[in-house]
Amino acid sequence: MTARLYGTLLVLCGALFLDGLDVSMVGVALPSIQADLGLSNSALQWIVSGYVLGYGGLLLLGGRAADLLGRRRVFLWAIGVFALASLLGGLVDDPNLLIGTRFVKGVAAAFTAPAGLSIITTTFHEGPARNRALSFYTACGASGFSMGLILGGLLTEAGWRMTFLLPAPIALVILIAGIKLIPRHRTERPAGAGYDLGGAATSTAALLLLVYAVVEAPNAGWLSARTLGSFALVAALVVAFVSIERRVAHPLVRLGILRNRTLVRANLGALAVTGSYIGFQFIGTLYVQVVLGWSPLSMALAFLPAGLIVAFGGPRVGGLVNRFGTAPVVAGGFVAFLAAYLLFLRIDGQANYVGVILPTMLLLGAGFALAFPTLNIQGTSGVADEEQGLASGLVQTSFQIGGAIALAGVTAILASDAPAPGHVPDSFYPAIGLVSGIAVFGLLIAAIGVLDRRGRHRGTPVDRSGMDHVPADYSRTELERIGRAG
Repeated sequence: MTARLYGTLLVLCGALFLDGLDVSMVGVALPSIQADLGLSNSALQWIVSGYVLGYGGLLLLGGRAADLLGRRRVFLWAIGVFALASLLGGLVDDPNLLIGTRFVKGVAAAFTAPAGLSIITTTFHEGPARNRALSFYTACGASGFSMGLILGGLLTEAGWRMTFLLPAPIALVILIAGIKLIPRHRTERPAGAGYDLGGAATSTAALLLLVYAVVEAPNAGWLSARTLGSFALVAALVVAFVSIERRVAHPLVRLGILRNRTLVRANLGALAVTGSYIGFQFIGTLYVQVVLGWSPLSMALAFLPAGLIVAFGGPRVGGLVNRFGTAPVVAGGFVAFLAAYLLFLRIDGQANYVGVILPTMLLLGAGFALAFPTLNIQGTSGVADEEQGLASGLVQTSFQIGGAIALAGVTAILASDAPAPGHVPDSFYPAIGLVSGIAVFGLLIAAIGVLDRRGRHRGTPVDRSGMDHVPADYSRTELERIGRAG
């Protein structure tokens, strides 16, 4: 790679690193924010949920906007908005304004994430080069999350506002570097592409309402009229969206892309990865800080081994994908996740770091290092350049929605039995069972992919000469089509 190409990759990795850093720092600072501003528990959760609402609700639109408006342009504008919202978030005193800045930052991330990912997938050729770049890219996101735990604990000691202010100068540096290093592509916008305003409106409304309904369901009640009505309206919006996409000349989401079974499995796997991981992280945080009484910094250091494994192991996953394909690597990740969650069932009111917490963190790190970058590779493989933003938006949406839904389910289970110092509530165990079940679902999806891949490789062999860049997960038909095209 040229020096400029390395620089481009570093800029994009920096944006994802910043996203992980921001999320984890704010999570550590939540108790201090609550004490300083006098927030209730329901208001406090919106500092996190407001970000998820903006991020998960607008990712699909962000991905398509990158395809139509230009990935470089969308990425740079969104990074600028992220920097401004970070600055405002550290200065405001009103809780509603604070939550509002978090929502704006989530919206900005909804445009930077698919734009950055699609810049990589259209800059690096599909195969070993792209796999290596994506492995490094996703590992930077996990590294940012791990670093945020440590910095969040340190900065909170000086004042929780520092956790909001720190991302602003980092985002500004990324913006300046991006202007200089990210190349311009004159042919980014597909010829004849138009804007699907109806599809954008219905899909964004459906995703926003879905995230809102899931986040609020534990407070309103899962069977309340408000919750059921919200889900019914989401279903109606989805039906309207599909109807629009089938009739419009230039759809926001070309429904034919969902015939790509590998892409569909990647999105289902993404739901399961963040669903189980975010749900477990909530349980683990309560256990370590409330039951064991550890400080935020001590908790961050206890969780750090998982992040270190992702940081050092994630960039090397591309080699495994090149050798075995995506499905077996994803399956290995879910096996590690499931082992970690089942091991954590051994917790009690006394700290057992060496016997329970540390091995759980090591298994979590291995699972995330294997599954997260591989699902990003899988979700963008075999997709045309003009739809890379769409594919990236789909898989990133799945990551966000999975986390929101699982966190709401875990919160609902834990709501009836609050933890206390030295006492593990009975509700912890069914909550761990829920995240374990989500991991089993992900493992089954990955296993189907392994079986499907083996089935595709049976029969008359296909000449792969000159196609070393083609992933092993491609079907016989796809390989024959690529071979005929030269």
